[in-house]
Amino acid sequence: MRITGISTHVVGTPWRNLTYVQVHTDEGITGVGETRMLGHTDALIGYLREAEANHILGSDPFAVEDLVRRMKYGDYGRAGEIVMSGIAVVEMACWDIKGKALGVPVWQLLGGKVTDKVKAYANGWYTTERTPEAYHKAAQGVMERGYKALKIDPFGTGHFELDHEQTLYAVSLIEAVRDAIGPDAELMLEMHGRFSPSTAVRLAHELAPFKPAWLEEPVPPENLKALEKVAAKVDIPVATGERIHDRIEFRELFESQAADILQPDVGHIGGIWETRKLAATAETHYMLVAPHNVGGSVLTAASLQVGFTSPNFKILEHFNDFADADIKKVVKGAPEVVDGYFHLSDKPGLGVEFDADAAAEFPQQQARFDLWADGWEQRKPKGTK
Repeated sequence: MRITGISTHVVGTPWRNLTYVQVHTDEGITGVGETRMLGHTDALIGYLREAEANHILGSDPFAVEDLVRRMKYGDYGRAGEIVMSGIAVVEMACWDIKGKALGVPVWQLLGGKVTDKVKAYANGWYTTERTPEAYHKAAQGVMERGYKALKIDPFGTGHFELDHEQTLYAVSLIEAVRDAIGPDAELMLEMHGRFSPSTAVRLAHELAPFKPAWLEEPVPPENLKALEKVAAKVDIPVATGERIHDRIEFRELFESQAADILQPDVGHIGGIWETRKLAATAETHYMLVAPHNVGGSVLTAASLQVGFTSPNFKILEHFNDFADADIKKVVKGAPEVVDGYFHLSDKPGLGVEFDADAAAEFPQQQARFDLWADGWEQRKPKGTK
């Protein structure tokens, strides 16, 4: 079997463009991959056009390791977010092809299942007025859909510092959310790399009474020494990793033990097998894995293949029940959350099928997501209120 070409499709919303790549073969089997790029969608498609000619055409889709190696190192340069995301969409499509050709789900090819279900946590649910009352109601809605966990960034446009008034307001939001979800649900606290170490530590202590399940990206991701300072002074588990796009670059985190939970994005770190390798290394350091997942249903399905096969897999992020949920119809067989969990599927490959006709209903947009702008959490088109 050989790859005869790829086709790209962009599904657009005001705050995220999702790029789907179909990999076609001479035996008529087509696989699909997906990633979400912020502000670099056209650059990704341009890279894939060149990579198709230089590396992908004529390749054996079963030889996933070889294709990834050639795409990563076959061009003289250092692979960053765009290249690693391009590798990821092609890589997961190859796994999809392989599973379909053999009639088995991808998780079976990764060593088999270690669990029948993966816990989900909701994100994108607080696209509402930023008040305790509105957040309380929205959080109740998440619980009513069966979720047992959710995540929130309550810090507005905070950057490095957060003054006393803003701190009290953030605390009031979290107090409202905890009251709405009860004592047993997991509440993930997102900081989006906003703060200096001292501010992150202070806020963690302020919010500790509400029992956060983790403290995510408390400081910007470029300086892991700063993360060590936070980890040494808080009792809440520290999570990070969504903006690290190469498995090798996690080495410092393993050496420092500054994180408890790693959050690679399967669509940015080179795909399913690269993420599974990272999870295996994390297991040797007694760390958990909880992938970043701001994509649609194909990326969710790909992330679940890692989840069903990794003993140290904690939980998977899910946006698509809340933020622009209509995009789920571009994928047939989209994974669904039932009673707070994704459940094992025996369908071959990734277990989903991309619908190009449905995708055409969501043309590419000038998607914009600015975490430093007022109202960013509402994920509305720029200029609207």
